Amino acid sequence: MQEPVFQPKSGQIDYTNIRRAPVINCVVKHDGKILLVQRSAGMKFYPSYWNGVSGFLDDGRSILQKAKDELREEVGIEEGRIVRMTEGTVFEYEEPLYDRVWVVHPVLAEVATDEITLDWEAQKYQWVTVPEARSFHLLPGFEKVLDVFFRK
Repeated sequence: MQEPVFQPKSGQIDYTNIRRAPVINCVVKHDGKILLVQRSAGMKFYPSYWNGVSGFLDDGRSILQKAKDELREEVGIEEGRIVRMTEGTVFEYEEPLYDRVWVVHPVLAEVATDEITLDWEAQKYQWVTVPEARSFHLLPGFEKVLDVFFRK
């Protein structure tokens, strides 16, 4: 599916053409494995790359609230199924491909379910170990997100 044209809601910032963009990238963990989602082929940024659950910090919500919202919207995990959330150290990722600087806010979400319902942003998912994840065609910068929470 092609990514819909972004229409900002009231109070939402449109980062479409802004060079520095703050984002969350959430690693979802359950029963010793992490969730990787393969971005839809029609996505504007990084089509078909594997990643955690991510989104722009574009509406004034806290980091953890935004992560909860993205978990619900993108993979169908409701707040009641989240056991614990941890914020990691923020870092910047320079991306020449899109002439962007991503200001990445890593989040680790430990959840009580492995049941996933994908929305339009992803085409597949897999539960894998962290070492297995590192062998996937990962979104640039996601390996650093993994390093924040899981040492090699």
